[in-house]
Amino acid sequence: MAEPVSLADFAELARAVLPADVWDFVAGGSGTETTLTANRVALDRVAVLPRVLTGVDRPRTDAALPGGTYAMPVAVAPMAYQKLLHPDGEPALAAAAKTAGVPYVASTLSSTPIEEIATAGGTVWFQLYWLRDRGLVADLLGRAHAAGCAAVMVTVDVPVLGRRLRDVRNGFALPPHVAAANLPEGRDDLAHQGTPGVSAVAAHTSAVFAPALSWADLAWLRARTTLPLLVKGVLDPRDAVRAAETGADAVVVSNHGGRQLDGAPAAVAALPEVVAAVGERCAVLLDSGVRSGTDVLRALALGAAGVLVGRPLLWALAAGGRAGAEAALALLAAELRDALTLTGCADPAAARHLRTRTGG
Repeated sequence: MAEPVSLADFAELARAVLPADVWDFVAGGSGTETTLTANRVALDRVAVLPRVLTGVDRPRTDAALPGGTYAMPVAVAPMAYQKLLHPDGEPALAAAAKTAGVPYVASTLSSTPIEEIATAGGTVWFQLYWLRDRGLVADLLGRAHAAGCAAVMVTVDVPVLGRRLRDVRNGFALPPHVAAANLPEGRDDLAHQGTPGVSAVAAHTSAVFAPALSWADLAWLRARTTLPLLVKGVLDPRDAVRAAETGADAVVVSNHGGRQLDGAPAAVAALPEVVAAVGERCAVLLDSGVRSGTDVLRALALGAAGVLVGRPLLWALAAGGRAGAEAALALLAAELRDALTLTGCADPAAARHLRTRTGG
């Protein structure tokens, strides 16, 4: 295959080198994958009205996100078990994010300890899944602080893992060399026990995740960190407002990439209502389905401060390790710069004043 000229090109490169069940684990969604498909369809329906005669020559791409200003309004989404994709795993993708000048969000279910990821990366945020063991939650938070993480992102849309039928059909289990490195030894044993017709990863998360996460828990977390706090997995504007009132510095509008409730709306379709509801209370980011610099522009024009990018960077990691991920992020930056130029925007802040149409 020729050199990738879009982030989508990395997908076929990755598919050629990955085991079929690993491809399905990353590419798949829940249920009939209706929401997974809707994310892409909805983004493609957002048309942006360019401005002309603005005198813009070389737009800047730097933008403010929680905790600082970064080279573009993009963060690497939290994604579990990256050693499934490449032996270098999370440190390679974190290093690529450092090169690109964007935050890397390290997952609770990383296959490399948070301390090693923080050493490899530049700006690292820690993503927290709420566990049944409150003491372990407190320990993870303390480790994130000690490692120098710049923000905490709590994921709130996984009381249980969505029913991901590809994994069920494959009887998917983690191979021996991939483990939940941030959890105490033995806490992920279930994830390695392959059984026909059962997702071992789902069995593991059911055993360790706390299904009854509440607003009181979010307030508990807010009281225990002075770092910027992002709440990921919000679709209803009422929840976004409540998160802001509880002290969140940002909400991430997300349907977990179509991997949780199948039948939830496309994340970008929910974005404008959330932006309108929270106003200036906190920042709003978009996750789920972002595949290009044009998608970043669409999110900005709909009021987002920035986006999280997930699967395309895993494909790039699988295809070429750190170098592949660096190439994908450089391509994303070039696409964003082109999109800003073509819409007459001097920087991402200007893009938030663009008008949009839905449906072409």
